[in-house]
Amino acid sequence: MTEQHTPLGPTIAPPGTRAFRDAGGLPADRWHADQTGETLVPTHCCFCGVQCGMYLRVDHGGRVFGVEPRNHDINRMRLCPKGINAYQQINHPDRLTAPLMRRSRDEPFREASWEEALDFTAAEVRRIQQAHGADAFGMLGGASLYTEKTYLVGKFARVALKTRHVDYNGRLCMVSAAGANKLAFGIDRAGNPFSDILLTDCLLIAGSNVGECFPVMTQYVWGARDRGATLIVVDPRETAIARTADVHVALKPGTDSVFFNAVLHVIVAEGLADETFLAERTTGWEQVKATVAGYPPARAAEVCGVPAEQVVRVARMFAGADKAMAWHARGIEHHSQGVENCLTVINLCAATGNIGRPGAGYGTITGQGNGQGGREHGQKSDLLPGGRSIANPEHRRQICEIWGIEEAELPLAGTSMMEMVWQMQRQEIRGLIGVCNNPFVSLPHYATVKAGYDALEFHAQFDFFLSETAANAHVVFPVTVWAEDEGVMANAEARVVKHNKAQDPPPGVRTDTWVLCELAARLGAGDKFAYTGSRDVFEELRTASAGTVNDYYGITYERLEETGGIAWPCPSTDHPGTPRLFEDGRTYHADGKIHLQTVEWHPPADPYSDDFPLSLTTGRTVAHFLSGNQTRRLGGLVEQTPRPWVEVHPSHGFRNGDPVRVVTRRGAETFPALVTEAIRPDTVFIPYHWPAPTAANVFTIDALDPRSKIPEYKVCAARVEAGDAIDPVPAPPTAPGLTAYPETQVSRTDPLPPTAPQGRGTAERS
Repeated sequence: MTEQHTPLGPTIAPPGTRAFRDAGGLPADRWHADQTGETLVPTHCCFCGVQCGMYLRVDHGGRVFGVEPRNHDINRMRLCPKGINAYQQINHPDRLTAPLMRRSRDEPFREASWEEALDFTAAEVRRIQQAHGADAFGMLGGASLYTEKTYLVGKFARVALKTRHVDYNGRLCMVSAAGANKLAFGIDRAGNPFSDILLTDCLLIAGSNVGECFPVMTQYVWGARDRGATLIVVDPRETAIARTADVHVALKPGTDSVFFNAVLHVIVAEGLADETFLAERTTGWEQVKATVAGYPPARAAEVCGVPAEQVVRVARMFAGADKAMAWHARGIEHHSQGVENCLTVINLCAATGNIGRPGAGYGTITGQGNGQGGREHGQKSDLLPGGRSIANPEHRRQICEIWGIEEAELPLAGTSMMEMVWQMQRQEIRGLIGVCNNPFVSLPHYATVKAGYDALEFHAQFDFFLSETAANAHVVFPVTVWAEDEGVMANAEARVVKHNKAQDPPPGVRTDTWVLCELAARLGAGDKFAYTGSRDVFEELRTASAGTVNDYYGITYERLEETGGIAWPCPSTDHPGTPRLFEDGRTYHADGKIHLQTVEWHPPADPYSDDFPLSLTTGRTVAHFLSGNQTRRLGGLVEQTPRPWVEVHPSHGFRNGDPVRVVTRRGAETFPALVTEAIRPDTVFIPYHWPAPTAANVFTIDALDPRSKIPEYKVCAARVEAGDAIDPVPAPPTAPGLTAYPETQVSRTDPLPPTAPQGRGTAERS
């Protein structure tokens, strides 16, 4: 029987409804959901440092089956492709649901009981440390863990393992910005909230592909533009955000400090500096001014490969604005001069008086979900909870009192993540526990990383999928995804937000907290790890941070639920938090001033030559995240971006999809070409989310910034040449008895670059 309907007139129907109804469409009141008893659990995305609010949809059986955007004031109902697909991790068929174990890498994995896996791990810790000392065992954490778990990683390493060797994968992300912020301001965080971007008159974004790496953050950029703000983007590639800028500075990779010194040179020469602000609020200005005198625009034009006139225009635009802001990310931080690059941006903001005002300030865009919170409370090699220095006797005394140990028992500072790999090669570190990291994909110079891990006598890894690193371990502990536990993260604004548990973990899966407590008990430190869950840990963390720069004492789970997030420092439960720093005119140095630092440029660590004349740079793409262990298993994201490519300028003579062999001093791989005018002719780009033999980090150099110890991912010397066969993308590792999830496999074998336009002039797929 034909459905009867009454045509609707334009006066009582919204646009489009009449045509729909008159064509025989069913009225809205006939629609129904295909799930009953649905519950919406408010939480946040697990991925980048924006930390978008979302609802996880939970069915009547207690299983997450979908996601809805949440009208949180961070994201206002917006989610990016990763956020929309994130829930699919939770009940994914590739999930690890039993401990995996083998006594030698020559053996295959087998499923083991929790008791056997925990006992074996504790026995191996004792064996190695009894034979070679406590520091022969190390631990590596992660910046996608809840802050409670990062606190536990640091405490477990120092109290249960009693080793100085603990660090985390945020070492690959934010530590250059952290080092610069502490030198200049005495505090490690962004100075302004995202909402201040809406108030600025000039916005400078340096080294950040916002449109792909932090898509929802673009709402703030567009909001500022709608108000009439000018936009300056500094990036070797004409990214989507750069394409919309008033000025796009397409400088040569590794020359950022030359450019920013030259901009400040123009500001000084043309009398555009805020001398009153500088005299009252800073130290070191005369030295900085003397240094930038050696960086005229002509020098920037020669070194950076940009017009001298562009340097002058940027200087006048930024200094001439009533309110200007600068935000940066890995593009200027992933360098052997990363800290100094960040300092030149701080110098620019301070010299123009753009610090500590609504719409005027300085920010660093965090890459990982808890990149900010993950380095604040103790898993970083040189820090204790609350950002305390592990070398400071008073700081050590305070933490030892909270932890119930003698000061002599607390180890001194260890080494950085990459340095620990070198120590593995030398067998100074013989055992390792890794939590929430995948160094086989994420660390530079893959051959060195593989050699270091292969030299370990024992390696245990925590994960919920079998990563490339976990697949090389002796023990793999299956742990919860973000939606199966509760905890806090701090986003790029230093706003602490609450993640809520949406479903119980699968049978056989445990929380990271439970596993660490069980191991601690077997190592004789169970009384120091008597936690029932995240809430117990957070209460101790609040106390451990009280009175520090990174003060969380006034933050409670209940306040976070009520407010939607609180920016630290927050010293008391009636304190509103501190979304904007320095409003009172003081920094966190004892004298209250901004300590400006001089910066002299030095070339990248990997020298150019006739054999290696090009700059290779790496980065992210919108569909994937970091090492790809989470996103390379989600069908929609794999279909959108199934494989890596090499982005090359048309002047190299390749056509879209041609096999292009990329060669550096560390390796060679062949990729499909993505030919575009949106990249410098002397530069090539490869996204880094895939493992060898399609890993960008086969090429990258393990040179480190001397202060932050961050690797120089963003520039190394390379050449390109015609290749033969394109290297295949390997399937993600799977546990014994499982095969790679079939939905992702067809897309993964696509030999061509993505169909999505990556920039102006991109060739069409044939």
